[in-house]
Formats: sequence, structure tokens, C-alpha cells
Amino acid sequence: MRLPSVVLGVRGAALVLTVAALGHTFWHGLHDPGHALAFGVLITIGELARWGALPGEREPAPLGAAGALAYALLGRSGGEPTGHGTLQVIAVLVAAQLVACVPHVARGSGPGPDQVARRILTVAFAAVCFQPVYNSGRSESWFGDGPYYAVFLLLLLGLTALCDAVLGALLLRARTLPRAFRSTGITPVPYGPLLRDELRALIGIGSAVCATGAVMALGVAAAGLWALPVLCVPLLLTQVSFRRFVAVRTTYRQTITSLARSTEIAGYTPHGHARRVAALCTAVGREMGLSGPELTVLEYAALMHDIGQLSLVDPVPDGATATLPAAEQRRIALLGGAVVRQTGVDALVAVVVEQQADPYREQPLSARIVRAVNAYDDLCGERLSGPLGALEQLRLGTGHDYQPQVVESLARVLARDGLTPVPPG
Repeated sequence: MRLPSVVLGVRGAALVLTVAALGHTFWHGLHDPGHALAFGVLITIGELARWGALPGEREPAPLGAAGALAYALLGRSGGEPTGHGTLQVIAVLVAAQLVACVPHVARGSGPGPDQVARRILTVAFAAVCFQPVYNSGRSESWFGDGPYYAVFLLLLLGLTALCDAVLGALLLRARTLPRAFRSTGITPVPYGPLLRDELRALIGIGSAVCATGAVMALGVAAAGLWALPVLCVPLLLTQVSFRRFVAVRTTYRQTITSLARSTEIAGYTPHGHARRVAALCTAVGREMGLSGPELTVLEYAALMHDIGQLSLVDPVPDGATATLPAAEQRRIALLGGAVVRQTGVDALVAVVVEQQADPYREQPLSARIVRAVNAYDDLCGERLSGPLGALEQLRLGTGHDYQPQVVESLARVLARDGLTPVPPG
């Protein structure tokens, strides 16, 4: 499959920087090899820490990222100037990543080329902003050695974090850009929500990485390399705590998924219905600009939207609640919401489940999405309408039952993913 031009551009820029940095370092040699080795080992250890990474981690190697940023922002060590320069920063980072990737490759895991290119470009941005200014003496004349210098470092780290977020959103959008868009002009996944999610992620582990990078640079500048081991401990503890949080959240989601399967096991809904609806709802929600927390609520509500069917004496044929009278749909939805509230799941999930059968003008956006996507999957049954007919019926119901924007977003998602040949509009 041909890679999008954005991905090729990012990888190409990282490759050019890598070749230039390694060539310059091999030709001129390492400036201050002791510091290069110390930070190289630190970055390698941080990259090896990916070994225990869990799904959902935005920064699986925070120690490596903080070490690389600290080296990029290092101007002095123990009061003495370093002067290693931008290209050496990139060379040390690349060398450390190459060493760390050996056990990952042997295991069949590790960072992909996009992640590596993103790290190289982000660290290069920090080094380009800092090293020339510091080595020329301008930063000392502008900011001195006091609190203004620390503020200068924090400002550079903020700009670097913004650069990383922009790159991350671009790469994510490019990876989700389908062949259908390139050939038919279908609207791709919006960039704004992706960038917003990346920026929100900076509040968590991103802020810890940036703060640790700045503290490392300042600590080594004052105390020398002995400061590195001491300053690594807080971030290591943060990483352990974050991974425990991710593990708990993963277990929580698995519990909800298992509960949602109860309707399938009892024979009330077709196999895989809840998972299909949840996947499509998440895609439509992202298409419509929902944020990360809103997408989580939407996914959980979509997984549990049919839980109220367990109150029925006789199962609905094919589990298709979209074909039931409106009053029966609302009764099932209210019963489902009551069950969800008893499980201890977020109350917002119960609200979405309860309101999924209401007229769309009375619903929150998440409930509108669940209603439309559930109806689509119900109507796609073999004995009903099929994909094209299902979307046509949804469009016919946009006057009262389904929000037109939700239905068209669903059509774009389906066309983009190649599930149906439906054109936009």
C-alpha cells in the first residue's frame, strides 16, 4: 500500500537528519564522549523500558524522551560548557535507539518507523532552538543563569511539546487516511480533534517528561553527571504508576465488554453486534469531533446499549430493536440504563443508554450516534435491508429519528473503510 505523502515527508526528514548527524559525528568525532555516553545509556535504558508497555500508552518510553530532551537542552555540566551541538544530539539519540531496538526486534515488538521519526524530529527541534543560541553566548546575555534561564528552558520545552503534538496528529491522520479518499475525495478524519487529543495528553505524561527533561538539564549544569541517576527516579515512579492505571483501565473495559456479551450469550442479539456498534460509534464520534473522554463514554454506551433486552420474555427477531415500536424501544432503553447504573459504570454512560431511543432533537450527541449506528447494524441483517438499504432507511428517518449529520458521518466512515460503496452526501 502506498504511504501518504505526510508520512513519507516525516520519515524522509528524519532520515536526512540522521544521515547528516551520523556523518558529521563520524567525521569530526564526539565532543565530550563521557557526556555522550552517559546520555546515550540513559536514552537506551528508557527505550528498553518499552518492554512492559501496555496498549493505550501515548509515551511508552518517557525516560528515554526526557533524557533526549535533557541532552538537547544541555549547555553546561558542573559549571563547565559542553558545546556538543545539534548534530551530536541527534547522533546520540539515533545510536541509542538502534541499540535499544535490537532486543525489541528479536522479540517482534518495539517502536515503528513513524514513532522513531517523530522522536528524532521532536528532539532535533529542541536542539535547533537551544544549542545555537546557547553556544553563541546569546542565551547568557539575554537570560543569565537565574530563574529567567529556567523559564527559557520551560518555554522551549513547551514549544517542543507543541511540535510533537502537531507531528503526532499529522501522522495519526495520515495513517487513517484511506485509499477511498485519495480516489474519490471523501472527507478524511478531521485533524482538529486529533490535535486536541494530542494536546490533552500533554497534561499527563507529557508534562512529566518535559519537566524531568528541564530538571535534568539544570541539574547536570549545576552538579554534573551525578545528577542524572537521582533525577531519573521520579519519572520512573510516574511511569510505573501510569502503567498500573492503564492496566486497571484495560481491565475495566474488558469487564464492560464481557457484560455486554451477556445479550449475545442469552440469544437476544446476534454475535458481535455490540462490538460492531461500538467500533462504528467510535469512528463516527471521531469523525464528528468528539474528544477522548467523550469517545470513551460513547464506546461504553455502545457496548451496553442492548443490555435492556435481557428484560424481554421473548427475544426480538435478530435482536433488531430498530424495528420495534417507539414505546417498546424506549422501555428497553430505560431498563438498560437502570442496569448500567447498577454496574457502577460512569453515570454518563447510563444517560446515553437511556436516551438512545428518544427523538434525536431531545438527545445528546452520543445518544444520537448510538441510535443511528445501532439501527444501521440492525437493518443490515440478512433478512432485512442490507448496507445500502439500511443507510437509505436512516436517511428517510432523518426528519424525526436520526440526526442528518450523524447519518452522513456514518456514510463517510463506511465508505472510507470500504465497508459499503456508499458515496458521501
